[in-house]
Amino acid sequence: MVSADCLDHPVMPAHRYEQLVQSVVDYAIYMLDPSGHVVSWNAGAQRIKGYRADEVIGQHFSLFFTPQDCTEGRPERLLRQALEQGVAQDEGWRVRKDGTQFWALAALDVIRDDHGQVVGLAKVTRDITDRRESALQLDAVRAQLFQAQKLEALGQLTGGLAHADHHHQFGAPGAGHPGPGTRPAHAAAHSRCRAAGHRTDQAVAQLCSPPQA
Repeated sequence: MVSADCLDHPVMPAHRYEQLVQSVVDYAIYMLDPSGHVVSWNAGAQRIKGYRADEVIGQHFSLFFTPQDCTEGRPERLLRQALEQGVAQDEGWRVRKDGTQFWALAALDVIRDDHGQVVGLAKVTRDITDRRESALQLDAVRAQLFQAQKLEALGQLTGGLAHADHHHQFGAPGAGHPGPGTRPAHAAAHSRCRAAGHRTDQAVAQLCSPPQA
């Protein structure tokens, strides 16, 4: 049951909300004006990006992108997408104050006033570098396992082919290329051996090709 106090105060007071945002240290949470300039800064943003509030407020948020991303217009593209669609999400490299980079998962949400006018954007960023490195290591292990399995299968195929070739050459009379006087049974065996060799060549070519992404 909802109390009368809750009905009288359905919205969290602004100062309490500010305290809540400032207490979050695992996420960078800050506000941008509609043109992309920083207007607020929380403790998580300082911890992740390295800037104090007085160093970054008033700066354009492209400050946190790599030079290549800025050259390609990525910050402006994300800002435009958020303003047009109400939200924009992105994952990629970001730059700290000390110049080091981290892999970020970021969301940009439009904030509107009571009349529906855009007054700013909320920006939330999380450092997921460790998660990305773990995923890359897992991909590398999978690639090594695939390579090992491929080499094992290749060894089995070539070993089987060598055994079949030895049997063809030394285990059957008249083995080798069938001549005019070759008996039909020997000619058929030779044909089957050549067909098996062709299938093995195809299998080897498949095994040696890189895995599809």
